[in-house]
Amino acid sequence: MSLTVTLNTASSGLLAAQAGLQAVSDNISNVNTPGYVRKTITQEQLVVNGMGQGVNVTGVKRVTDQYLQTASLTAGSDAARWDAYSKFMDNAQSLFGDPSGAGYFFNDTDKIYSAFASAANDPSSSLLRTQALTSTQDLLNDATRINTQISSLRSTVDSQVSDDVAKVNGLLKQISDLNTDISRANVTGGDSSGSQNIQGQLVNQLSALMSVKVTNRDGGGVTVRSPEGTLLAGDGYSVLSYNRTDATRGYISAQTPGAGVPQPITMAGGEMAGLLDLRDNKLPGLSDQLGEFVQGATDQLNAAHNASTAVPAPTSLTGRDTGLDLPTAVSGFTGTSTVAILNAAGVVQKTVAIDFTAGTMSVNSGPGVAFTPANFLTSLNTALGASGSASFSATGALSVAATGTNGVAIDEGTSMKAGKAFSHFFGLNDIVRSNGTGAYQTGLKGTDNNGFTPGGTITLALAQPDGKPIRNVTVTIPAITSPLMSDLLSALNNNATGVGLYGSFSLDANGALSFTGAPPANANISVAQDTTQRGVGGVSMSQLFGLGVTQRSARASSFSVDPGLLGDPTGLALGKLNLGVAAGTPAISAGDGTGAVALAAAGNVVTTFNAAGDLGNVSMTVSGYAAEFGGSIGRAAADADAKKTSSAAVQTEADTRRQSVEGVNIDEELVRLTTYQQAYNASARMIQAAKDLFDVLTAIVN
Repeated sequence: MSLTVTLNTASSGLLAAQAGLQAVSDNISNVNTPGYVRKTITQEQLVVNGMGQGVNVTGVKRVTDQYLQTASLTAGSDAARWDAYSKFMDNAQSLFGDPSGAGYFFNDTDKIYSAFASAANDPSSSLLRTQALTSTQDLLNDATRINTQISSLRSTVDSQVSDDVAKVNGLLKQISDLNTDISRANVTGGDSSGSQNIQGQLVNQLSALMSVKVTNRDGGGVTVRSPEGTLLAGDGYSVLSYNRTDATRGYISAQTPGAGVPQPITMAGGEMAGLLDLRDNKLPGLSDQLGEFVQGATDQLNAAHNASTAVPAPTSLTGRDTGLDLPTAVSGFTGTSTVAILNAAGVVQKTVAIDFTAGTMSVNSGPGVAFTPANFLTSLNTALGASGSASFSATGALSVAATGTNGVAIDEGTSMKAGKAFSHFFGLNDIVRSNGTGAYQTGLKGTDNNGFTPGGTITLALAQPDGKPIRNVTVTIPAITSPLMSDLLSALNNNATGVGLYGSFSLDANGALSFTGAPPANANISVAQDTTQRGVGGVSMSQLFGLGVTQRSARASSFSVDPGLLGDPTGLALGKLNLGVAAGTPAISAGDGTGAVALAAAGNVVTTFNAAGDLGNVSMTVSGYAAEFGGSIGRAAADADAKKTSSAAVQTEADTRRQSVEGVNIDEELVRLTTYQQAYNASARMIQAAKDLFDVLTAIVN
């Protein structure tokens, strides 16, 4: 071996040792730097003409483990999702109050029933009547407050998703830019570990916002894709957009470089997945369930109040806007009901017994006169004669009034439609009113006229359970003679122009319309636009049936105690009409509290609650539903907190294992430091030996 080869070999070892010492020095100095990944040098034997001539340092690399990186990113994404979800669920639960405290929302119904029980003991007490009405209004005020705050939470979540999308777009651009820097450094043989460390931290931040798939690029850097494989960052970067309206589900789309149309992407994890789940599922579900609870609770109060009467009887009774035409509203009733006209002393002046099953009206127990749903109003006015009158508004509100100083009271009898008696169905004597349709049990059957103006349209947005859009379907009200509800259902469920490929609409026995998604898409619907109208100036399809998040979420805020009762508590119906008394004997009396007893027991009456929030279709008491609802909120919050805790534990474990590979270990670095020092010394001694030999040879020659 020549002296030149010896010197070259020794100097290459010296340079390799210096490079190793530099890497160790960087590692030790960054031992506490967050996101720093330790690095080592890569070296190989230098061979010239088949002869080993030292060592060649081919580069500096970060010590990483692809599997542990993926596990850490996945765990971090999951932890961020449940952290955001748990935070907002905790806020939502707190809106209902402390279950052990007096201000707990679900205690409000008990206060109402207690107040009416007290009023039953002293029906003449104006104070007890006022307290009962105030307790009822308190429940409705609390429901409105909670629902408003849930809506505010949803708006906050919506804004945070927008902010997160902006953050993601910034991160994707930085990751892509760093790919260029890293590739350039690798081509020139430079140390790109610093840029890679920064990029790694950016990827960690990105995975906390959304789930991503990360792979290493051949030229250095990383390629980032969405769970379904859409390119987010690599050679260039995508721009994400947040697409939603107040009425439709939100989703994220990505505009990839060179692509024409943005493509929806899946939010399988990360903070945005948790936020979108809250915005589109959990929070609207809470509002819907709150509305269903208030509807059920007030419906039973209204049922008891409609079956009772004030003393003296009111001069008129005005019903709610059913959204139906009278023939359709009257059709389907069974059993009997009696309208009574009473004088100021409570003595019956006239009775009109309505037998819906037989289709007859009988005045003062006389022979029955036939009627049909089409001429019901005319027949009732004829039967009332000079004693009273009945009218029906364009929006579907029935009114019955007595003439002069007389009053009107109704005996519900055995009448029934959609689970409600005659007066209750029309809301003639409701204690709680709604500025919307409130109840979605319309009583409509497939054989009823649907009543919607032909040509009106409803646009339904179909989406997957994760919010990714499927398509929008615009359904037109059929323009046919005597269109039935079955015709409307056929139009809605049409495979070509309706939702038939993705699910179906159906009417239940009480006339409630619902949509059920079909596999494999298991689609859900939102109402993007609704120009339908029932009759002239009537309600739309979404209003009548409660379709879409807008209608369902607003329902809980639509209830209030009848203003007339709040202004005059003596109008509270705490007595019962007794048509079995002898002629000339008052059928109602001022000291009668049987109506108040029924109001106090309203919480123990089994009622049907439609599917809403976490609960499906159930039949139970109002008190039982309150317990289930309160429990479901607590369980949801506890479940979210448990998932947050467990996912955080998984993330900690994944990060620990990743750190054990990628992090700096001082003891290991000291060993490497010693090794490189010794190698440096050895190479230096070889150079010194070559120098000494060269000096000897030079002296010999001289």
